[in-house]
Amino acid sequence: MLPRRLSRLITLPAALLLAGAGAVTLAEDSAPPAGDGSGSYEVGGVEVDVTAKTADAARYAGWREAQRKGWAMLARRMGGGPASLADGTLDSIVSGIVVENENIGPNRYVARLGILFNRARAGAILGVGFNDARSSPLLVVPLQYSGGVGQAFEQHTDWLDAWTRFRTGNSSVDYVRPSGTGPDAMLLNAGQINRPGRGWWRAIVRQYGASDVVIPVVQIERQWPGGPIVGHFQARFGPDNRLLGMFSLQVGNADGLPVLLDAGVKRIDAIYQTALGSGMLRADPSMTLAPPTAATAPTDAELAAQAAAQAAQAQAALQVAGSGTISIQFDTPGAGAVDATEAAVRAVPGVQSAMTTSLALGGVSVMRVNYSGDPAGLRAGLETRGWVVMGTGNTLRIRRAPPTISAPPVSSGDNVAGG
Repeated sequence: MLPRRLSRLITLPAALLLAGAGAVTLAEDSAPPAGDGSGSYEVGGVEVDVTAKTADAARYAGWREAQRKGWAMLARRMGGGPASLADGTLDSIVSGIVVENENIGPNRYVARLGILFNRARAGAILGVGFNDARSSPLLVVPLQYSGGVGQAFEQHTDWLDAWTRFRTGNSSVDYVRPSGTGPDAMLLNAGQINRPGRGWWRAIVRQYGASDVVIPVVQIERQWPGGPIVGHFQARFGPDNRLLGMFSLQVGNADGLPVLLDAGVKRIDAIYQTALGSGMLRADPSMTLAPPTAATAPTDAELAAQAAAQAAQAQAALQVAGSGTISIQFDTPGAGAVDATEAAVRAVPGVQSAMTTSLALGGVSVMRVNYSGDPAGLRAGLETRGWVVMGTGNTLRIRRAPPTISAPPVSSGDNVAGG
């Protein structure tokens, strides 16, 4: 039976603040943000066993040790960078701690933790570029069969929740995860999965800013009410619904269903990454290009029409003076952040339009921007308006610069570790 995983996300600076204030309870259960797309490097399964004078001091010391162990594991996995860093440096690059399991005693802390490292800062230390090689954008349509009924986005399902919880930072596959609102229920339904026609599929993937589609499938089989559950998983790809791999997992009771599905998502992602490395997960050219037609000799009228069209295109190119499309990723903690960020981007000189194409409330959304000029000009315009801009070329990542706060002096009596 799969171990039960507690979904708790703890931000370390906030936790340290609580520890300094002498709080008894340092964190409360909270689910990860919906559609998490922060791109953090995640290291799981970090075991710690620490003793101290008090329970709070033991937990604080356990988190410190987990940060050090997690960084060493990440450095080995990425194949570069220093194996150890100072605690102050680790505090600046750790974006959160996931509590997988913990036991707290009067003066002992035993836990299994996951560490989330900021992708840009950790990548700079490890010598890994922010835009490391990933697949082309792939639209995710999770399909669940339960009780003989297949559902994708028609209704909210446990399988959709599992893909919402999944953090994509460690994956080489660039997943485009719809929010499940608006036209999603009509466009991305169980019936669409079995339609191989390229015309409708092309319209759908373009709507979501993707180049192809992946279809992770689960069939949930309940042995009896409240009893064991077996999940049969399939990793499928493309409009032809091609099977890349399959497996089965089981839990002992209904309470373990979220754990079962979370494990299934990770296994399916591993299949997709393997297929990407072997060249099998390659975007279908027919999804982006119109099908060829039989060649026929053009008439004089057709040649004249083509010449007129080419002249019109050349004139339009001169008018826009090098306009292009740029993809911008930005944080959307709430609905108001979408309108505010779009308005801020439109205010940059040279921006013709800015529209959100992939919405993930509580995570990272994607905006398509039509800009007249070199992308470096857009970067400079955003930076002068207080944005921190990452990435290069036609793909940028922006976020507001954090305010500078002067920390108060700490006296020797405020040692949270009890020393």
